[in-house]
This record gives sequence, structure tokens and C-alpha cells, in this order.
Amino acid sequence: MNAMPALHTVRDATAADAAACADIYAPYVTDTAATFELQAPTAEEMAVRIAAARSRHAWLVLEDAGGTVAGYAYGGAFRARAAYDRCCEVSVYLRRGLRRTGAGRTLYTALLPRLAERGMTRAIACMTLPNDASLGLHRALGFTDVGVMHKVGFKHGAWHDVAWAELDLTAPPA
Repeated sequence: MNAMPALHTVRDATAADAAACADIYAPYVTDTAATFELQAPTAEEMAVRIAAARSRHAWLVLEDAGGTVAGYAYGGAFRARAAYDRCCEVSVYLRRGLRRTGAGRTLYTALLPRLAERGMTRAIACMTLPNDASLGLHRALGFTDVGVMHKVGFKHGAWHDVAWAELDLTAPPA
């Protein structure tokens, strides 16, 4: 595991963080199948996403010692129907080079209790396969594997599977 940059701070994201979040996310869109988006969102679109997530769930950023946004994590609606209102889907994205440094764990450790405080009872994670780093992070945080959907996303000329995992936010942390 690489060393986490010293003096990192987790805080609520604001619209002022939208450009940094868009910059972090863009390579995931353009260079990987980690997300099934085909066009990277603009800073303006990212600001809308931040505001939407913060209205009911949460969006957090991780700053390095220099105040640069190094990653972000958020919770959002799992599904639109009212019966799902207490479930949320969670995601974490990090600047290149920060995977397996503890940065994702730092963000989720702050995010998950915040979602529970806001009435969420279950966090759902969806991960494009293969993705050992994301699977490992979610399992280490107590997420339980739910299943795999095969060949559900077509990106970069290939079909991709996705794994689903869930975490009970009402249970005391392990």
C-alpha cells in the first residue's frame, strides 16, 4: 500500500469543488470502464450533481496538505421510486496514483456515518469488473457481495460485468 499524503482533510463539497471533481472523474470516463458514462461531465454539470447529492445525501472531498482536492465520495439515490428512499448508492473517485493509499477508506469512513445520520439504512455499491481495488475497499469496509450482472455495460468496444455490494448502515461498525 502506498503512503497517504500527510495532513489530509475531509470536508463537505461545495460548488467551488466542481472543477476539481470533474478533473478527477474525467479519466475514469475517457480511459476506463469504471463508469459507464461516455462523456465526461463539465464543471457546471458536476456542480449540479454536488448540489443534488448534498440536498438529501452527502458529497465529500478529500484535500491534501496543500489544499488540493485529491478525491471525492458521495451518496445518491439508489432508485427513483419512493420505496427506495432510505437506500443510497455510493461511489468514490481518487486522483490517479492514490488508489490503495487509504484515501478511499478515509472518504468512506466519513461518508457512511453521515448517510446513516441522514436516515439512509443501506448503502449500495456497483463496481465494473474486474476491479480488485474497489472490491477490496468495499469488502474491507464491511460491504457484502450481493451478485454480479453479466455483460450489462458496453464501453470501449467490450461488454463489462458489474458487481453489486451492500452495507447495512443501521448496524454498529465492526
